[in-house]
Amino acid sequence: MLKVVAFMKQVADGLQMEGNFGTAHVYKSSLNAIVAFRGKGDFTFDEVTPEWLKDFEVHLRSRGCSWNTVSTYLRTFRAVYNRAVDSRKADYVPHLFRSVYTGTRADRKRALDEEDMKKVFAKLPHSSVVTPALQRAQGLFVLMFLLRGLPFVDLAYLRKSDLRDNVITYRRRKTGRPLSVTLTPEAMNLLKKYMNPDSSSPYLFPLLNSREGTEAAYREYQLALRSFNQQLTLLGELLGLDDRLSSYTARHTWATTAYYCEIHPGIISEAMGHSSITVTETYLKPFRNKKIDEANKQIVNYVKSFVIGLVC
Repeated sequence: MLKVVAFMKQVADGLQMEGNFGTAHVYKSSLNAIVAFRGKGDFTFDEVTPEWLKDFEVHLRSRGCSWNTVSTYLRTFRAVYNRAVDSRKADYVPHLFRSVYTGTRADRKRALDEEDMKKVFAKLPHSSVVTPALQRAQGLFVLMFLLRGLPFVDLAYLRKSDLRDNVITYRRRKTGRPLSVTLTPEAMNLLKKYMNPDSSSPYLFPLLNSREGTEAAYREYQLALRSFNQQLTLLGELLGLDDRLSSYTARHTWATTAYYCEIHPGIISEAMGHSSITVTETYLKPFRNKKIDEANKQIVNYVKSFVIGLVC
């Protein structure tokens, strides 16, 4: 019978050989979580039952994993199971993953509110703690927002050839969807300020050196992302933000701001290159509830304006 750990490792190694380093990393992380739960001994897909999956889910939560991390590991394992079924190396079990969580939650507030946007988007004061690295991180964060919430991975891999006049045309790394963004004057100023000074490099920004599609380039990207988020954390602390600032924040803030400007979710979805409007709705759900509460307050205040002696 096909062994789960061996097969999952084979799939992860195959993804890495194909140059899908990010996906391979997720598969390996999921595999490590399974080994930590199950122990070092291998096992067969026949042993994977709804009860086993539920125990795995409980184990992940007990380790402090967020629901989104739990979902990532379970969806990855489901993809491996489906591969085994498709290759007729495992039996198909209907509704095997029905009792465990494989959705996406927007539990954490990731978008900046108006007051925090005033702090993050404003010029930093001259100070010994405001380093060039901190200023650069702020500038790239604002640029990502101005480019319709451009993800950091797409920023890192942008090529000089992607920029024509004031238009950037590229494909999203995550979904492969083609996108075209017209730069505002503010975005163009920031781009010129932080663009790659190395004329021999194909990359628009000096974040990567190695050839695209290599493991070296992926490692450089991970290092750049880690450094970027570290600087953003320092920036958030310097500005006294309540929530941690990260590369995700620019994207979530753009989506939420668009929603508050009453732009249709379908347009927001297209602008951000989401695979479906369902993904966009995950971004907006916490803020939609807030907007509904505000609408209710508005209605209550309207009624109070003409009802004398409201029963309460």
